[in-house]
Parts: sequence; C-alpha cells; structure tokens
Amino acid sequence: MIDQLKEATNYLKKNGITNPEVGIILGTGLGNKFVEKIKDPVVINYNSIPHFPISTVEHHKGRLIYGKVKGKNVVAMQGRFHYYEGYSMQQITLPVRVMKLLGVDYLLISNAAGCLNLKWKKGQMMLIDDHINLQPDNPLRGANFEIFGPRFPDMSRPYSKKLNGLLQKIAKARKIKLNAGVYVAVMGPNLETRAEYRFLNRIGADAVGMSTVPEVLVANHMGLPCCAISVLTDECDPDNLKPAVLSEIVAVANKAEPRLTELYVDLIERL
Repeated sequence: MIDQLKEATNYLKKNGITNPEVGIILGTGLGNKFVEKIKDPVVINYNSIPHFPISTVEHHKGRLIYGKVKGKNVVAMQGRFHYYEGYSMQQITLPVRVMKLLGVDYLLISNAAGCLNLKWKKGQMMLIDDHINLQPDNPLRGANFEIFGPRFPDMSRPYSKKLNGLLQKIAKARKIKLNAGVYVAVMGPNLETRAEYRFLNRIGADAVGMSTVPEVLVANHMGLPCCAISVLTDECDPDNLKPAVLSEIVAVANKAEPRLTELYVDLIERL
C-alpha cells in the first residue's frame, strides 16, 4: 500500500498539485457549485492517477480538481467511492491518504443522506457531530503502518471541534439552518426497509448514508482534522414511507448545494 500511495502522490505532484492546504470530498449531487469557486483549476481524471479507483456511480464525475479558494490551495474530489461498488475499504480511502501525503491540513466532506429525525425536513443540512458505523468492513483492518497512525486510533471526537464550531458560527451569521446530529453508515446499495429505519432511529441516528465513515476513520488515523455535512435528501418516516427516486434525491441535493458551498467557502477563508 505504501508504494501505491507514493506512486499516486508523486504523479499528482508532477502534474501540478503542490502544497494543498484543504482537501474536499464532494458527495452525490454536490460537486458543481463548489468546483465553480476554484480558481485556476488543474483537473485530473481519476483514471489517469496510479492506483485510484474509478467512480462508477451516476452523478459522481470522477475528477480531482486543484486550485485556489479564498487564496488557499485546495484539492477537491468531484465524486467519491463506495464499498457497495465492489471496492475494498483500503481502495475507497486511498485518496484521503494521498491528500494527507500531499500536505492537506484539513478535510471537508459532504454527502447526501436520508433523514431519520422526523423533526427535520428534506432539503435541510446536518452537521455530523458523531457517527455509528454499521458497514461490514474497516479500512484500518490488516497490517498497521505506524508512519500513518496508531494501531488503535481514538475516536472519542472523530469530527473536529474547531471545524464544527466554525461552521455553526458561519451558519448562524448567514442565517442558514444547520442541524447537528448523528450519521449512521450502512453498506447499501439498497435503501432501507421500514423496520430498518425504525431500528436506525432507535439506536440514535439522525441521518443514514452509505459513505463518509471510512474516510473519517482514515483521517483520524492519520491525525487529519475533518468535518462533514449531510444534505438530507429524503424523509425516512417508516409510517409514511414512499419509494425513493434517485432523480428526486439528486434534485434536492442540487437545490441545497449553494448553501453548502457558502458554508465551506467561508470555512476555508477562516482556516
């Protein structure tokens, strides 16, 4: 794995990605508006980067974009990878390790998620304060490389208190509603049954999705402060459950994207 990481990192450095300060992972339906804010972009397709997986999911473009936002060097993943696509957890999280090796100091993550908290509505956003991992594998399973982090990384506060605090201040100043809650990660790709939604809500989850937690585990392992925001794209009310339609989920994400972009652009300016 170390050789693969070095090859990917060296390739990106040779192709103009140098000294990034902030890494961003853009989720389903959440890529275009933020990418428009990146000045002087260097665009590299995933399929040209050694050992990078290829994004197979619709609405994940599969490009790494480097440039400046508010005077800071950023590198953004326009499209991420998921366990349900058939990749290993190590493959899914390889880009996070590469971003850390390139020099990023902070990792900002976004995703689309189902809303389990019936006090909230679809189209709103949730700042992830904590998570529950129900995925069947862990990117840290197997041999541990001490140069990256400890065998048993602490997860008492997986999401940066500093970053979350800044995001809440920005949201308040901009009058953007930003709920805070617990994200539960499941394997997918199917959405949940009514009984599963009841179960997930009872164990303390406010939103459910199929991503983010593997990246957060690796970020914490490497000592990389991170934060994550979920756009709540559908309401998971087991007593009034309607069939989920992907086009509608993406449309809700697209509508919320400008507000998410505002939050992350302002956050980058303050870092």
